[in-house]
Amino acid sequence: MRKLTLTLAAAAFALGGATIAHADHHGGGKRGPNPDTDGDGVVSLAEHNAQTAKMFARMDANGDGVINEADREARRAERFAKMDTDGNGELSEAELKAAREARAAKKGERKGKIADRSGERRGGDMARPGGKRGPGMMMLRAADTDGDKSVTRAEFDAAAAKRFAAMDTDGSGGISAEERQAAHEKMRARMQERRGAKQPG
Repeated sequence: MRKLTLTLAAAAFALGGATIAHADHHGGGKRGPNPDTDGDGVVSLAEHNAQTAKMFARMDANGDGVINEADREARRAERFAKMDTDGNGELSEAELKAAREARAAKKGERKGKIADRSGERRGGDMARPGGKRGPGMMMLRAADTDGDKSVTRAEFDAAAAKRFAAMDTDGSGGISAEERQAAHEKMRARMQERRGAKQPG
């Protein structure tokens, strides 16, 4: 059986359509871990900071305190290792097929859960908008203030604090469900505008 080695194409397949986890909950559609740990309907600054720390730790795959290409490579290697079920350093056609099927099944399960939580929404409507250009990636780009394609913990925390302040429109020190929904709708509108601007005239 023909074997496929770990080439750039295989690495790209391993990554699939994965995007960075987004920690906000938006109006009944769950997108990532719930930052409202006490269940009072408001995300406090402390809850936000705790979730931000978890996000950074998850994204800093190699634990060096910086999010950069090295972390992406580490995730690629981890995904490849999961796909390489016989551990021989190569991907067979059978392993690639199994990975595709597993990913499709997981995607279907996720869409089903979203539909169950919000009957008025179309199935998959809450999928991360824009694929790899979703909110997590946008946040990383905004955080990279010096443009070196690396995000330190200080840069990440500064961007997260700025985002919290922007969502806390009434200045109460907490983000309500209504404020989260408003931020979500604003983000969707902005991304739709960007997609429209890229369409050929």
